[in-house]
Amino acid sequence: MNATQAHRLLEQAGTILLGKADQLRLAVCCMLARGHLLIEDVPGVGKTTLAHVLARLPGLAFQRIQFTSDLLPADILGVSIYDRETHAFHFHRGPVFAQLILADEINRATPKTQSALLEAMEEGQVTADGQTLALPSPFFVIATQNPSSQVGTFPLPESQLDRFLMRIELGYPDAAAERDLLLGQNPRDLLAQLPQVIGPDELLQMQAACAAVHVAEPLAAYVQALLAYTRHDPKIPIGLSPRAGLGLIAAARAWAWLNGREHVEPEDVQRVFPAVASHRLGLGQDVSRGESAARDLLAAVPVS
Repeated sequence: MNATQAHRLLEQAGTILLGKADQLRLAVCCMLARGHLLIEDVPGVGKTTLAHVLARLPGLAFQRIQFTSDLLPADILGVSIYDRETHAFHFHRGPVFAQLILADEINRATPKTQSALLEAMEEGQVTADGQTLALPSPFFVIATQNPSSQVGTFPLPESQLDRFLMRIELGYPDAAAERDLLLGQNPRDLLAQLPQVIGPDELLQMQAACAAVHVAEPLAAYVQALLAYTRHDPKIPIGLSPRAGLGLIAAARAWAWLNGREHVEPEDVQRVFPAVASHRLGLGQDVSRGESAARDLLAAVPVS
């Protein structure tokens, strides 16, 4: 399978989110790599709209979970309810049993509630009442969070951050894109007219094609050198884990596939590295600071 359909998906998404081509490409790359996406930004720049677009274009079953301080794990995973007629408990599935989950304002919930997503994001399953229930496939989580400086937020623990393959920010649109936005239709109205470009089965095929992109041993050595540098740099509080390395390879494969190649080049790794590494370095929730540190790492580690 080639990337033509993925490019069509990107083109259609670009009609809703104006001037965000790079962020859209990273988001689609994250989906193709079977990862999860964290978006941190101020309210009103299109975080929720992006999630709706990525659900609608591939025809994914979508659920939005609004995270608040009083949200409980059962509100996400589901709950067992006693049936008086059968004298047995029956598990009622929660909103996590969808193909694309929008965890909106995830850092407004308590750490206990945030942790309810850990097993789902890592293993694609949920354990409830001693039963292990598989989640649908494909399964993709997009979480949004407001800047930690805002009132009523709980910082995501490192274990939760590490479950996200990428972290990006959308930022304000440039002047031309914002003018087009102001003069055009409301993006929410345009969403209703957005056509389905592919189906869930085609998305699974694309994910398999990305996973098959070749990674040569010298390229793996380059990734390993990046990981090792973070573990010995005194300016980096937390070195990148092997899981981060696997995620970086997966994202680079997807980026290479989107660019029509059957092998990964160092440029693919460098392009996705800031989004993959920025939230894993223990530098706080400032996206720009994390991405700046990631770019410094790329400059410090030569391509072997």
